[in-house]
Amino acid sequence: MTITKIHAGRMRGDFRQGFGVEILYPGLTLTSDDSGIGPIGRIDRAQVQPGHLIGMHPHKDDEILTYIRGGEMLHRDTVGNEKTLDKTHFMMMNAGHTFQHEELMLGNSPVRALQIFLRPNAPDLEPMVQFHDFVGESSDNDWRLIAGPQEAPLKVRSDVRVFDARITKGTRLSLPVATGSQTEFLLYVFDGAIDFGEVTIASGESAFARWVDDKPTARTDSDVVLFAFDLEAEVFRGGMFSGNQKRIG
Repeated sequence: MTITKIHAGRMRGDFRQGFGVEILYPGLTLTSDDSGIGPIGRIDRAQVQPGHLIGMHPHKDDEILTYIRGGEMLHRDTVGNEKTLDKTHFMMMNAGHTFQHEELMLGNSPVRALQIFLRPNAPDLEPMVQFHDFVGESSDNDWRLIAGPQEAPLKVRSDVRVFDARITKGTRLSLPVATGSQTEFLLYVFDGAIDFGEVTIASGESAFARWVDDKPTARTDSDVVLFAFDLEAEVFRGGMFSGNQKRIG
């Protein structure tokens, strides 16, 4: 078993001017021919000033999970939704063949969030948007299923399951039992620091593993997101944001 550390993504924009985002393409570390890995195309770790508007813009063939850890935003889209999102109100945008949306930052606190760009199993699917209201802001020392192909609060049209947890300092937390063919894991630290096997990952960093026996252990109180997936499952790599960004040859 090998655990591979993935360093934080490249920062773009400037939070002082309204919007800053750290963009992670996990495949740039893990593969020779793909900027993503399996169903995971890209992970954006954003910090946005209150009052900032991210104007109407398109997506195509992206499955997009909005995961907020601070502040709140108003979502509007071209299929008629208008919804406030925050630390307990999550959203999955299954962009499909045609979709646009915009986000207005509300309140007096910065929005701290992930936009997770997953890959669908096929192009040109029907667009839809899902919302789910969770009971609590976090799941303490236990994995909470957020999204998956079935039996999850938010449906993603791909062979990947997304969990989160808040792991308190010193706690060792076993990974969820793999479901079906899902034997690969990507552990992403939103805040904090985690020892995972022989690597330590901190805010914005990740670790990739297959068939993991090691238990992630929190060095500090940590908010983490975990992806369980099948590298061999069918995915469409041509999504507008989730697609492969590498140019071969």
